[in-house]
Amino acid sequence: MTSAARIRVLLVDDHAMVRRGLRGFLELLDDMEIVGEAENGREAVEEVERVQPDVVLMDLLMPELDGIGAIAAIREAWPAVEVVALTSFVEEARVTAALEAGASGFILKDADADDVASAIRSAHRGEVHLDPAVALLVARRVRSKAARTDERAVPLTDREREVLSLVAHGLSNKAIADHLSITERTARTHVSNILGKLGLSSRTQAALYAVERGLAVSEPAR
Repeated sequence: MTSAARIRVLLVDDHAMVRRGLRGFLELLDDMEIVGEAENGREAVEEVERVQPDVVLMDLLMPELDGIGAIAAIREAWPAVEVVALTSFVEEARVTAALEAGASGFILKDADADDVASAIRSAHRGEVHLDPAVALLVARRVRSKAARTDERAVPLTDREREVLSLVAHGLSNKAIADHLSITERTARTHVSNILGKLGLSSRTQAALYAVERGLAVSEPAR
């Protein structure tokens, strides 16, 4: 695999040993290339501008600018750059803030190497990857929100329900477009409309909403 085909990864953590450990096993993978490191959120934003990574693996608790602030800044300035949040523990407020800031994945630091690599690959494909503990927490929040929502007040069209089901199966906008034979721009518009109608802030919440309401049909053919 050539360097150009590899996923360009930026490592962000305020502990050098953590960065060294991540680099050690990620550099062994044929499909990944470590293009930079940063030890705080401010440096992370500067490094994204400098090296233009595909995916940032972002610690949340850091000095100067924390990971949540850095995620928001990166996603606003470079929306094509995906960010996977990395932390030592699951805290509801922090998880919610990271996902709302634009994180496309959430992985715990004690996850095994394969899970970390899988989270990076999923983010690069435009899909969502959540640690099981994080997925359970978000599901509970979505269930609570859905219980307070009158579905009749936020009707979805048949097409929007179809798109929502595909989102629930982790498909990116491009994959949805290919599956439905529509343009990627149209798929993106459908997803945006769905989020607006349901009062949700991310694809992750939309996917879990679909699962909770039984709107995710059988796995679509790839």
